[in-house]
Amino acid sequence: MLPPPLPTRILDNIEDAAARLKQGELVAFPTETVYGLGANALDPLAVARVFEAKQRPSFDPLIVHVADLQCISEVARELPDPGQKLADKFWPGPMTLVLPRTHKIPDLVTSGLPGVGVRIPQHPIARKLLATAAIPVAAPSANPFGGVSPTTVQHVADGLNGSIDAILDGGPCTIGLESTVISLMYDDPVVLRLGGLSIEEIEQVIGPVPIAQSNPEREDAAQAAPGMLSRHYAPKTPIVLHEVHSQIEPSSAQDALLTWGAPAEDDEQFEILVRLSGTDDLAECAANFFAGLRSLDAHDPRVIIARRFPDHGLGRALNDRLNRAAN
Repeated sequence: MLPPPLPTRILDNIEDAAARLKQGELVAFPTETVYGLGANALDPLAVARVFEAKQRPSFDPLIVHVADLQCISEVARELPDPGQKLADKFWPGPMTLVLPRTHKIPDLVTSGLPGVGVRIPQHPIARKLLATAAIPVAAPSANPFGGVSPTTVQHVADGLNGSIDAILDGGPCTIGLESTVISLMYDDPVVLRLGGLSIEEIEQVIGPVPIAQSNPEREDAAQAAPGMLSRHYAPKTPIVLHEVHSQIEPSSAQDALLTWGAPAEDDEQFEILVRLSGTDDLAECAANFFAGLRSLDAHDPRVIIARRFPDHGLGRALNDRLNRAAN
């Protein structure tokens, strides 16, 4: 009988975490969006361990994190003009650009596709870790594939304890939604995944940008970006969606409510409830979103009834997460 896996180490030393990454270990680390599961992006064996730890299908590519713009040339052959404009405005920050990859990037990172997702995170611990390790780091969200993304160390440990080598503690994530992914592989930019950078902000810099749609008939083919599968970000509990201003009543005492905004009379009927924001603050809703889903899921309710968000700004990304979680 095999011995149980050793508990994952919790680190507070960036130099230790960087050394582990360079040695091919898996280290979860904080970003402003969610915790990422980091591996040396140039090491195929380390990258393969990411897919194994997350039970992630090989057709779902990884995003590569780098310390600054000077490091881009190691992973991408070019940064087109729209990308330069976006980088000047939004990097470091919650934006990923899909760019033509260099020969250094293993096929597994990109699911065999010619483009690689690249991001410069804003979180000071992530940036220092990347600078100290001095390698590009492939890092999907640090949770089992398809589940609710992690925004605290405890969330990472709950899902991956014993499956990865270490977690670098950086406290709760501030944005709470994954990065927005924009493809620059063709003549015109396309948003592949909604996220922590709003469409409105992007369009102020480069003009109108279309949003790619998931294709259920190609769910087992290489995806252009992570987070494009029709079902993703899902808790164990089924989710039922309600419109922004609709009346919501529980069908059972075991129904849970995920909501936002000022308390309404209907809310008092729910014994299990998470309010993401007491106002219409979508940034606060985003920061609390995944933690809120996890909290409700832990109560093992019959269903989670979730109120949709206004379909603008971060609300569009939040609704995208709800739609995929509910499928």
